Amino acid sequence: MVYHKEGAWWRDSKPQFDNITENSPAKTEKQAQGREKTMAYGILNRHNDSGQNDRDAFHIHFDGMLSHDITYVGIIQTARASGMKSFPLPYVLTNCHNSLCAVGGTINEDDHVFGLSAAKKYGGIYVPASQAVIHQYARETMAGCGKMILGSDSHTRYGALGTVAMGEGGPELVKQLLGDTYDITKPKVVLIYMTGSLRKGVGPHDVALLMCKNLFGTVKNMILEFAGPGVSTLSMDQRIGIDVMTTETSCLSSIWTTDSKTEAYLDDHGRGNEYFPLQPQEGAYYDHVVELNLSEVEPMIALPFHPSNAVTIRELKADPHRYLDPIGLGDKVVDGQIRVDQAEIAGCAGGLYENIEEAAAILDGHDIGCGAFTLNVYPTSTPVEMALAKDGTITKLLQAGAVIKPSFCGPCFGAGDVPSNKGFSIRHTTRNFPNREGSRPQDGQKAYVALMDARSIAATAASGGVLTGADEVEYDFECPAYHFDGSLYQKRCYNGWKEGPKPDTQLVFGPNIKDWPVMEPLKDDLLVQLASVIRDPVTTTDELIPSGETSSYRSNPIKLSEFALSRRDPAYVGRTKEIKKLDPESVGLSKETTSVGSAIFCNKPGDGSAREQAASCQRVLGGAANFCLDFATKRYRSNVINWGMMPFTVDSFPYEVGTLVYVPGIKQALADGRSEITGYAFDKDHPDQKEPIQLHLGILSAEERQILLEGCLMNYYRTIHK
Repeated sequence: MVYHKEGAWWRDSKPQFDNITENSPAKTEKQAQGREKTMAYGILNRHNDSGQNDRDAFHIHFDGMLSHDITYVGIIQTARASGMKSFPLPYVLTNCHNSLCAVGGTINEDDHVFGLSAAKKYGGIYVPASQAVIHQYARETMAGCGKMILGSDSHTRYGALGTVAMGEGGPELVKQLLGDTYDITKPKVVLIYMTGSLRKGVGPHDVALLMCKNLFGTVKNMILEFAGPGVSTLSMDQRIGIDVMTTETSCLSSIWTTDSKTEAYLDDHGRGNEYFPLQPQEGAYYDHVVELNLSEVEPMIALPFHPSNAVTIRELKADPHRYLDPIGLGDKVVDGQIRVDQAEIAGCAGGLYENIEEAAAILDGHDIGCGAFTLNVYPTSTPVEMALAKDGTITKLLQAGAVIKPSFCGPCFGAGDVPSNKGFSIRHTTRNFPNREGSRPQDGQKAYVALMDARSIAATAASGGVLTGADEVEYDFECPAYHFDGSLYQKRCYNGWKEGPKPDTQLVFGPNIKDWPVMEPLKDDLLVQLASVIRDPVTTTDELIPSGETSSYRSNPIKLSEFALSRRDPAYVGRTKEIKKLDPESVGLSKETTSVGSAIFCNKPGDGSAREQAASCQRVLGGAANFCLDFATKRYRSNVINWGMMPFTVDSFPYEVGTLVYVPGIKQALADGRSEITGYAFDKDHPDQKEPIQLHLGILSAEERQILLEGCLMNYYRTIHK
């Protein structure tokens, strides 16, 4: 893989590099015109609110939305409190995250019952538990060429089907439910120019992990556009498996060229009329180019604790202690071989039909043995599972010792198949962040998860848990033709978008479903005290609000907030409660004109999940600001803003827990549209010794400024709907 920072023009179906180094307005304008010829901008322009004449930003209305059972209750509760009467666009509520989580008694199923009642009342689409993971349902029933879809899950990616899709925090979905737009600065576009074809034993996750290794952080908030002769060599499942992992590069979204394979996929799923060819126009401009020769890709493994921490399996096996000793896995090397404790093929990336078919072919005639090693396989939807059952694939897997489980996302975030303490788990899932798939460092529990393609997972399973690349084993494979049977969804899924809203339906509230607490509007000045300072290079949303067992409490904002930063800074919650008692007059400030709250500092917060709770839990606890050198993702910064916390970036931050930061005139600064303001850091015992600190607010839309002034998105909508 070769990454070119310089721009390029699409001419004669390939990139021609722009080597002109001058930076002139004329060149900038020409590049802007060229971006209009990309596939991405063609779709974005068709969804842009034409009533907002904004040269620098898009204001998007989506074709459809979807959420799962960790997020939809909070979204609906927020929208309902903000004045929503019905869903104005198709909105799918899936149940694939809390469907097997047993924490908290009845509360998971209570959320599902609430979801069905909301689908009936407001006209939504309800997908019961174990029917499909969120993104597979969208691929099978929603995505189409030229469409745009918004989801409250970070892996909302359907570019391989010609759809520009974004994963965002819940408040952005609330805006769509209230008729508002999704506003983004016009993004850069990166061409992923594919050539060659995959070798036997190499799968989509190998390509994806290679991309994560080389692109993580460099394509932040950009759109990846896949084109080139290599695309046509990939099956649709292979394209989809690569595409869903683009989230882990930190990009905004993705889009692929479409062809006869795309058309056949959509036709098989009953949406052949939603196909049309997508190709870059002659003269399209790309800000950067990635040349990716599929023929050169090898089986990969992303070691703990990030998808970008990737290395070829060949390199790992050649020098295992070099890679495993620094992360605490040196004891997994036994007699020169790397021993694995557990394997998972699951979720929106791993549970695809072709992945499981080829894994079964590799395992055919082998078994995983009767030792500690286990293999669990989760087909990504009931139509996929039924096809695997009909052609005997599930029988092969069972005979090999695998366990077949229903459609579920839990292995990706720690709510299912958590490995043993210090266990080494290989997974064809999307993430392997620290403190995610079962780690609880405060209790001395540590889980180690590595990402691998289903093919190499099957090769490892056939070796009884000895790490093995799929290119090291002999097997025959020709994938059977897949045919989608949508009758399962017709029998089990409630389609309120088709039937229409039923306003008289009563929402069903379980005892854990609680309303949001009152959040106060911003006063003239702001006083915050640091409740946590984290200087890791990147802080993930899993560290800001842990996944796994906390998922059951996502419908109860007050109870959930008790888990905030619990695996990274267990004292954080207690500190925030003390800060709530802070009297501005104790440091010489006015109680009437000064808002008081807690704050955190992280070098780069917000990598990973789109979950809004990473920000909302801080706000529920009295959070008023985030300080950082930079935000890891656009979606986390949006969550911070939508929950009424100041998104301050700083050039340096030498302060520690307990430091106070006073920001005079913050209300007027927001009203005036200023992008910078001076704050003053000081110690509570020495309020007269204040040190100035420059705070950057960055680019804020007029609406975002008003949200901050009102105290949160809910307050903002209550104000405009009076």
